[in-house]
Amino acid sequence: MAEKKKSMLYKLKPIIDKMPAVTPPEGHVHFKVKMAWTLTILVLYFILTNVMIYGLGEKTIDAFSSFRAILAGASGSVMHLGIGPIVTGSIIMQLFTGAGIIKLDLTDDEDKAIYQGTQKVVVLIMIVVEAVPQVYGYLEPSPTFISRLETMPVGSGKFWARFLIVLQLFVGSYLVFLMDEVVSKWGIGSGISMFIAAGVSQAIFTGTFNFEKVNSSQP
Repeated sequence: MAEKKKSMLYKLKPIIDKMPAVTPPEGHVHFKVKMAWTLTILVLYFILTNVMIYGLGEKTIDAFSSFRAILAGASGSVMHLGIGPIVTGSIIMQLFTGAGIIKLDLTDDEDKAIYQGTQKVVVLIMIVVEAVPQVYGYLEPSPTFISRLETMPVGSGKFWARFLIVLQLFVGSYLVFLMDEVVSKWGIGSGISMFIAAGVSQAIFTGTFNFEKVNSSQP
């Protein structure tokens, strides 16, 4: 019997093996443990939505403000990108697999591990792809932050300010990815679904109890 030809994605295995990952449980996880992990991740999610990006200027534009609840993100925080990179990476992998561009048998444990590992790599790429245009287009660093970085030996202060903002978005988005893994393996349901539900619930709650007067002169 001829040996099955392995996918080109197996070349990424050395990188995949070195990436941080959430260890799956070896046996049955008790319901109390699942609830504890789910609530812990939910609290951590709300904490991250309130951790604002350091060095961000006041003149910023949230191009995706209408989709904040769906993206499960918070404008101007380290969760600014929300679940966008994770969902985009997942869609890309599903499209490539369905079209036969990526030749992996997901019923095989080894191929499935490579698929999941490759998806992590794609998510990391998508974080950068989504973060850089926003930082260079909408998320302007503050002049004070730029002036503090003018002493850097290489590059301008504005370059380093933008780089540090991208780095904060990268760390925040990757934490979301790891939290989704924790919920999927140790908690209840899907982390992405929980983050969306949490974002929508927060928007409904704050909108219901927002007593700020509406300016009737605005269209």
